[in-house]
Amino acid sequence: MKQHRNVSSRQEQQAEKRLYAAVAALRTAEECKAFFKDLCTPAELQAMADRWAVVEYVQKGLPYREIHRLTGVSVTTIGRVARFVAAGNGGYQLVSQRIEGQPKRNGDATKRTEAARHG
Repeated sequence: MKQHRNVSSRQEQQAEKRLYAAVAALRTAEECKAFFKDLCTPAELQAMADRWAVVEYVQKGLPYREIHRLTGVSVTTIGRVARFVAAGNGGYQLVSQRIEGQPKRNGDATKRTEAARHG
């Protein structure tokens, strides 16, 4: 994490914790989209989207060059993602499993389900 000269390590940890709490408070993909578009620069969003696009291919065991051909993401970034898929904090696997476990929904059905779930 980037170090701020006038902010203590504890303050930085608290700021990071509040960020995670903010993300956890989001309920829909549309809410996430609005939040991340406000929070991140277009380049930051693209970098995160690139990494996420690579995860499925790494999990399937595709060669890095093939993943590069399919996504346009650099082999260096693919390698970084692969390291965290293999020995990271478990976040990629957790979200991948949750997404795989979700039933495929479309348009109105998704809106009705979200409305029923959140009030």
